[in-house]
Amino acid sequence: MDSGAERPLRERLVDAGVELVLAEGSGAVGLREIARRAGVSHGAPRRYFATHRELLSAVARRGFEELAGRFAAVRGAGPRERVAGAARAYLAYAAERRGMYELMFRHDLLGSDGLEVAGPRLREATVPLFGELARLVGECTGDAGRAPVVTAALWANLHGLAQLRGWGSTGLLLGEGREEELLEAVLSAHLGVAR
Repeated sequence: MDSGAERPLRERLVDAGVELVLAEGSGAVGLREIARRAGVSHGAPRRYFATHRELLSAVARRGFEELAGRFAAVRGAGPRERVAGAARAYLAYAAERRGMYELMFRHDLLGSDGLEVAGPRLREATVPLFGELARLVGECTGDAGRAPVVTAALWANLHGLAQLRGWGSTGLLLGEGREEELLEAVLSAHLGVAR
């Protein structure tokens, strides 16, 4: 891997943003601190990112790329097993990379509609991820026409589950050690009971 000085400055700034969001959360990601961590002047980020939101969007895109890599690594005999594997990968990502996960869905920080400022670059990272999951959901349910809506509902349910897990609430609700049972209930609610 290239040393920090050899990497293009734009990538070093995004790397610094990723490090900062993982260490301190999405609220701590400021241009000055990113510049300091990248070893450049506080004005340097403006040469590559017109706004703070553009830099945050570049950091969020990195998160969606990481999540897509985890989804791509999921294997299963059929579509339901692959959806279940993707759900587990999503929950694991949320737990392991909490700050990044939070930033990825902070559309109030990324732009008014979540993709406005990021434009096509963030959209390129998110749309295929959702599309592949919707394709698998369509195979599971046998209804490709409703698959995007069912997938959005499933994603929202997984997001809520990830948040509750992150706050330690699932253990309070159900007792410890029932996460897999809860995930199966989520999948069954959207995909039908596993055969």
